[in-house]
This record gives sequence, structure tokens and C-alpha cells, in this order.
Amino acid sequence: MPHRWTADAAGLIAGYLLDAAIGDPRRFHPVAGFGTAAAALERRVYRPRRLAGAAFTTVAVGTPVLAGLAAARATRRWPIARFALTTAATWTVLGGRTLRKESRVMARHLEAGDLPAARGRLNHLCGRDPSALDEPELARATVESVAENTSDAVVAPLFWGAVLGPAGLLGYRAANTLDAMVGHRSARYERFGTASARLDDLLNLVPSRLTGLLTVAVAPIGRGSPRETLRVWRRDRNDHPSPNSGQCEAAMAGALGVRLGGRNVYFGRSETRPLLGDGPRPVAVHLRRAARVSGAVGAVSVLLAAGGALVRGGIGVALRRRGRC
Repeated sequence: MPHRWTADAAGLIAGYLLDAAIGDPRRFHPVAGFGTAAAALERRVYRPRRLAGAAFTTVAVGTPVLAGLAAARATRRWPIARFALTTAATWTVLGGRTLRKESRVMARHLEAGDLPAARGRLNHLCGRDPSALDEPELARATVESVAENTSDAVVAPLFWGAVLGPAGLLGYRAANTLDAMVGHRSARYERFGTASARLDDLLNLVPSRLTGLLTVAVAPIGRGSPRETLRVWRRDRNDHPSPNSGQCEAAMAGALGVRLGGRNVYFGRSETRPLLGDGPRPVAVHLRRAARVSGAVGAVSVLLAAGGALVRGGIGVALRRRGRC
């Protein structure tokens, strides 16, 4: 039975294990519900101005943060309730099992030479136009998405859960969801989406770098060398246009011994990104290795997050005791 100051640590581990065991709920996913509510709010407040976007982001992220704070306060004297709350919040916001599953499904399609099925599956991972992609480009898109989302869907929510408890878990997932909805470049969101994109960048500064370091540490699981992965990560991580994605993608490229980056075609626009890593373009076998690396990074990160939550809880207890002296 958890004590009050260990409930968050135990809940982070239990929520992670739930995600690893059963993955995302197939129906009535809370994150999907949040997305629906955020879309309705956007329709009401949208203006092609940064101020309107900042107000939208404040309300859409602030609401789940306040709900998390209120729930944490309500359960502060009830360790079992706090454990259940943190477990449920962690399970809700993580997506590690689904991420690894999609990588393996893509690997099966490519191994079977079924490019139409592989192209149809790509939108489960990213928003690129798959219509003209061959096997190496489909594999590259998958590896890059697995690398980036290992941070977004696993390491980052666990990090903020360790720092702030349920409010950190819910607030991070809200911010990351808004970035996916309005943070991308388009005529509609060029100004309105600025606040959401910047908030997501800020919240991922530490987790993305932690993801890179953890990928270096577990590189042998992907048949890579920690020394070589570290070399590639240090050399290439800042070449990416995103301040955070390059941290994850460069490390994954080093761990798998492949080259990522190049021309990405989205629906209506294209980008050419610097090359990351050395070696050949990825193929199907690298997708299974990427899934294993992602899983190992997640396993280490949940232990670190639980340790961080224990430290936070212990400090809080010590401060309260000192205040009573």
C-alpha cells in the first residue's frame, strides 16, 4: 500500500505497465475527447492573430492543469486514491505500446513487399504524403516518427509527471495535442498556432535531450554502439530544424547505423532536411530494432521518473515537517 509521498511514483510505474500491457483504449479515449473539445473551442475563438492563439492555448492547456491540481489536492490525504489517479492519468497520456506496434506493423508490410498497405498505414504515425514513397522512404519516415514520438508519447509525459504529478501528465499531453492540431505550418495556423508550437517546444527541451541520452545508453538493443551513437548524436542533433526532434532522430540514427533526413513531402508542401547519421537508408529490419530501442528507452525513463517523483515527495514531506517545527 503506497504512502502519500510514494503514491505518484507507484502510479507512474503502474500506468506505464498498463500502457505496456494493453495500450490505448480503443474507444472513448480521453485524449481524443480532449481533442474534440479543443477543436470546438478553436472554432469559437479563432482569429488569424497570435493573441487569439495564446488565449486559446492558455484555456485549452490551463483547464486540464487546473483539473490535475484540484484532483491531486483532493487526494493528498488518501494515498490509494492518489495512486489510482496517477495510474489512470499516466495510462491515459502514454502511447508507447501503440508506437511500437505501428513500427512492427509497418515492418511486416515492407517485408511482404506490400507497398500499398504500408503507404496506407503511414498516417498512423505521421502526416507525410505516402503516395510516392518507396520502401526506404517509408522505413525512414517510420524510424523518424518512432524516434520523435518516443520522446513525445513516453519520455516527456513521464518527465512532467515526475515533476508535477497528475497536473504535469495532463498538462503536457494537452500541450502536445494542441501542437499536433494547430502548431504546424499552414496558412490558417501561421499566427494562431504560434503559442501552441512554442509551448510544446519549451516543454520538450529537457525530455528530448533525455531521450537522446537514453538512446545512446540502450543502443546495443538496436545492435548499435553507445560510443558511435554518442558521436552521431553530438554531431548531428542540432542540424534538424526542430530544436527537439533532432535530438531524438540523430540518436536513433546512430543506434541503428542508418541515415535519416532528406526531402519530406506533406500534403501541399515539402521540406528538405539535413541528413542525420551515417550508413544506408533504413529498411524493414530497422523498424523492429527501432521498436526495441524505443521500448528500452521507455523502460529506463519510467524508472527515472519514479525516482524523481520519490525525491519530490520526500522533499515535500521534509518541508512540511520543518514548517511544523
